[in-house]
Amino acid sequence: MTLLPKDSRLTVQDESTKGNPLFPVFLKLNELHTVLIGAGNVGLEKLTAILHNSPDAAVTVIALEILPQIHVLAAEYKDLKIIQKSFSDTDLNNADLVIAATNDGELNNFIRQSAHDRKLLINVADKPELCDFYLGSIVQKGDLKIAISTNGKSPTIAKRLKEVLNEGLPDELDITLQQMSELRNSLNGDFAYKVRKLNEVTSVLVEPKTADKKNFIWLLWGAIILSIIIVVTSLWFNEPGFRTYAQNIQPEFYYFLGAGFVFALIDGAIGMSYGVTSTSFSLTMGVPPASASMGVHLSEIMSNGIAGWMHYRMGNINWKLFKMLLIPGIIGAVTGAYLLSSLEHYSQYTKPFVSLYTLILGIVILSKAFKTGVKKSHEKIKKIPLLGLGGGFIDAVGGGGWGSIVLSTLIAGGRHPRFSLGTVKLSRFFIALMSSITFITMLKSNHWGAVAGLVIGSAIASPVAAKISNRISAKAIMIAVGVIVIAISIKSIVAFITKVL
Repeated sequence: MTLLPKDSRLTVQDESTKGNPLFPVFLKLNELHTVLIGAGNVGLEKLTAILHNSPDAAVTVIALEILPQIHVLAAEYKDLKIIQKSFSDTDLNNADLVIAATNDGELNNFIRQSAHDRKLLINVADKPELCDFYLGSIVQKGDLKIAISTNGKSPTIAKRLKEVLNEGLPDELDITLQQMSELRNSLNGDFAYKVRKLNEVTSVLVEPKTADKKNFIWLLWGAIILSIIIVVTSLWFNEPGFRTYAQNIQPEFYYFLGAGFVFALIDGAIGMSYGVTSTSFSLTMGVPPASASMGVHLSEIMSNGIAGWMHYRMGNINWKLFKMLLIPGIIGAVTGAYLLSSLEHYSQYTKPFVSLYTLILGIVILSKAFKTGVKKSHEKIKKIPLLGLGGGFIDAVGGGGWGSIVLSTLIAGGRHPRFSLGTVKLSRFFIALMSSITFITMLKSNHWGAVAGLVIGSAIASPVAAKISNRISAKAIMIAVGVIVIAISIKSIVAFITKVL
């Protein structure tokens, strides 16, 4: 709530020429008596804003006609009082603050004059020139509260800014705020010492961590380069099939080159489905599950490494969450890759199970395409290591699913979407690297053309995926992907059943 002192009111013309002269304050409405005149839709909006920000506010609502929703609020908030009558001048005798929300212009003017006669500040709904203060849009993260004012020019702009800040400010900010409060209470010494100490602690919020940033960039790029060296060296010296494809490219390579390019574009547009589409396509083309999963993970090393680095630069990494996901995720991925590679000779039996898994993911993708809203849990998921372990294992066995399983679970469990995405992308790089090395060590594959096609195709698509995503309907793509994956998976399962019977 933003107040403009009554003795310094400016006309609309003055305000437009001098910018925004409002002085923002935060009121303890639980210690003041607010009188709201009007109980229609506008009055309900004003009342809801007050009670949402100040649940213990003492509010009296006066109106002849009262919406049922306001009676519901009165049953919930003990300090909300309703008086069903016409407004009279004496209704403001015990008021500290006044809000007029009627649809009667003359009545609003009368209420304003009555308030000014008692030297009370008043807000008149949708009439900025009659207001002594405005009710701004509020962004809240725990004890942190930010008020937005457009000087009464555009409540819609204030609303949009509220949405941007709500999305951009992490929920973890309140944890930092509580920790700072505990630190302040623990400090001994005079006022100057406390200020100096708190300034030292909070300086990290505005000073760039140049050394740490450089160290991490070197570490990440070093890991990327090392992973490429390990993969290429292992393939070249240990796999004759790879050397054959490198020297004499087969048509299979071009099929998977195109498929990898298209699947990477789809993933860039909707943020998911690369693993499931690539795996489904590979199984249909006769590639065993283990080789299919290896191709997917090899092609994801570079893309996730770069994506993780970009998210780090943008400050989108929750390091505590990253540490809880990384080790269990690697253990799960390596275990899954080892198990699937060990069963490569039994691929005719493991293939239908993988197809069943991709069928389930296809249904999930299709359901997300038609979902209009997601109910966000207020209770954050706590078993993060177990989630990482299960996600890594299923991802390796099924050729994909780390993002679909881990990211969606974190967001549904109350984690911030932006920080969850950045953390999942960065951890995915290490998980894809370790599972790829496991596959290379274990497998003697004859499908290196398919693997190489996926790797190169997805790499080529990465730079243009972001631009494509802004020009294509994500819903349409998700529907198409879901239908195709379901159809391919069912075809593979039916073929297996027919062969057995």
